Amino acid sequence: MGANGELMSHPDSLRQVIKEGVLADQIGIDLFALGEHHRPDYSISSPEMVLAGLAGLTNQIKLGSAVTVLSSDDPVRVFQRYSTLDALSNGRAQVMLGRGSFTESFPLFGYDLADYEVLFDEKLDLFTKLLKEEPVTWRGTKRAALNGVEVFPKTESGHLDTWVGVGGSPQSVLRAANYDLPLMLAIIGGDPRRFSRYIELYRRAEQQLGSGKHLVGIHSPGFVADTDEEAISAFWPYYRVQRDRIGAERGWGPVSETEFKRELIGGSLYVGSPETVARKMAKTIGDLGVDRFDMTYTFGAQPADARMRHVELYGTKVIPMVRELLSENG
Repeated sequence: MGANGELMSHPDSLRQVIKEGVLADQIGIDLFALGEHHRPDYSISSPEMVLAGLAGLTNQIKLGSAVTVLSSDDPVRVFQRYSTLDALSNGRAQVMLGRGSFTESFPLFGYDLADYEVLFDEKLDLFTKLLKEEPVTWRGTKRAALNGVEVFPKTESGHLDTWVGVGGSPQSVLRAANYDLPLMLAIIGGDPRRFSRYIELYRRAEQQLGSGKHLVGIHSPGFVADTDEEAISAFWPYYRVQRDRIGAERGWGPVSETEFKRELIGGSLYVGSPETVARKMAKTIGDLGVDRFDMTYTFGAQPADARMRHVELYGTKVIPMVRELLSENG
């Protein structure tokens, strides 16, 4: 939302994201990741294009997707786009592969939702072969076969940082382990500790498969302001609108303020002052034993100035506090 209180146009929103990414780099945030959506309430349909714009304006921050909807894309083109981004950013690219939380991309690009499972399975299988950056021979049912084909450009390091994002089904967790890839769990509601069994499942699968121990991360919504009251007032009204819009599409009832407050206290919303958010983040990280925490802070049309302040506080206050709390707790 712009300074005049009206919704930004898609072009203005994209330019605002660039400003936030530049600020995130300047204050030392580790990663700036963008989701892929194909609906009117989101402006980013091509994360790698926005990230490429950021590559020339930033120096240290990693630039990634959250997530790239591999099911409705072509694995070869996804690899090529992110290996190109990796070159432009001097090795800072990261791709997170997933099936996405919406389905608009399937009919848009000519895919049948009846093939939802097989599309992701086959395309992830092909993508993991492309990651070896060697000639690829592959055959599936939903894409033309490849016979000894090399894909360019290759990365300078020989490795494209790749994660799998999942919503929390056992099958998705096991798939990530089977393909020897780091795991990102999207925890958007409820007590985050309920996801501990998925992390345990992933670790057991790693051991049984004899693969290395990979990083595990979680992804949850939140918002930071100078005080708890400011954060809630900047987040709740817009969160409610977006949550109810999505809920209406999926048959959910309207979200209540009581439910919202319950999520603030013991659920998976990280909204408040730097101290409040840092304490809750550190507790979740400690409870689950995860290596990474990604906060999505644009769940709704928060004002642009509040978003910039969020990025500033998150990088300069929250992250140092979390690291200190985790260090104190061993």
